[in-house]
Amino acid sequence: MTTHRIGPPPPASGLPPAPGTSDAGTASRRGTRPHLRQAATLAAVWAATRVGMLALLLVDRVGDSGVAGEVHTLYRRWYEQLAQGAFPLNDVTWQYPPGAALVFLSPGALPWLTYFQAFVALTLAADAVITLALARAGVRGAWLWVCGLPLLLHLPYARYDVQVTAVAVLALLAVRNRPLIGGALAGLGAMIKVWPLLTVLGTPRGRTTRAAWLSAAASAAALLAVLSLAFTHSLDFLRQQGARGVQIESLGGTALQLARKAGWPGSVRYQYGAFEFVGPYVPSVARISLLLTVAAVCWLLLWRFRATRWTPATPFDAAFAAVLLFTVTSRVISPQYLIWLLGLAAVCLTSRHTTQRPVALLMLPAAALSALAYPLLYDDVLAGSPLGLLLMVVRNGLLLAAALLSCRRLWAATATRAD
Repeated sequence: MTTHRIGPPPPASGLPPAPGTSDAGTASRRGTRPHLRQAATLAAVWAATRVGMLALLLVDRVGDSGVAGEVHTLYRRWYEQLAQGAFPLNDVTWQYPPGAALVFLSPGALPWLTYFQAFVALTLAADAVITLALARAGVRGAWLWVCGLPLLLHLPYARYDVQVTAVAVLALLAVRNRPLIGGALAGLGAMIKVWPLLTVLGTPRGRTTRAAWLSAAASAAALLAVLSLAFTHSLDFLRQQGARGVQIESLGGTALQLARKAGWPGSVRYQYGAFEFVGPYVPSVARISLLLTVAAVCWLLLWRFRATRWTPATPFDAAFAAVLLFTVTSRVISPQYLIWLLGLAAVCLTSRHTTQRPVALLMLPAAALSALAYPLLYDDVLAGSPLGLLLMVVRNGLLLAAALLSCRRLWAATATRAD
């Protein structure tokens, strides 16, 4: 009778395999090698691109002009005022919630560096935190962030939006399994720049939503109370924010620039820390933008009410769609807004369930076009030259198309009736 042996033949010596040399162990080691290579490649690309971004920042003009000027002058001035226990008073450029003070004061934790050096170092650290968090959640998202951020050139390291995005990314990645932590981070982010509160919009109904939303409200209220006790004039920013006009890079600004070519007599003026349009009908365009923002809020509430199907990616997709909506309906679309959108798009790509993959990829050309608009061709944008006008029409048209596509895909996946 022939005996059929199941499994691999014994070693020639007749001894059992040595510990750690089984086929399963070999397969496990083989499986980890591609992951290690991919992680090493990701780290190398991150390091190379960030060195390039820092090099661009170093050669940027120092002082009251250039991309780096905002940190050298504006942020440093706010730091000095905040260090005395008061928010900037009657400063039209201060338009941020009180939690932003934590970011502007944080370079003081590195006293051996200049304010500019410390700010850039902390921004670089926040970028690294985002990359590590995304890599742990899903490497596709990490690649989008690592390769997408340098498309904005050195701007991300001269604004505080990377830190804000880090809080929002961590909140989104935590909110499903750790809703209390995710909600607390969302509330903290809302006190820094409002929009991170949208990271709890798509939480599944029931206990997760209650925990996340209550935690967000509690953390925001607690931080506001602490800052109100520690500083004076903590809500003065509301006055400056409400007085904002129509920035030239917004969708409304693009419409006014087109009207200018057709004979509209308006002009561009630097006010409230940005170049804005002044002239007939500008207040009407600003009001239309606000009405569109209200309409976006109503649509998001309707979606939340009608949504019946949740996947692990729904919180990611809903946050991304919401921030896109608020971006395109805003009176202001600064180039650093693309930092937020790249971060949220990257979070969406960490899940195979996402509906936003094509929308997320649209953020790459949008970021590249934003860098062309500022700082590379900003004089053309200001003057409304044919090149500058074409650039803004294409960039803003791309963002508008992305917002509409994002909302349609989110609704189709979660709020339509299943067949």
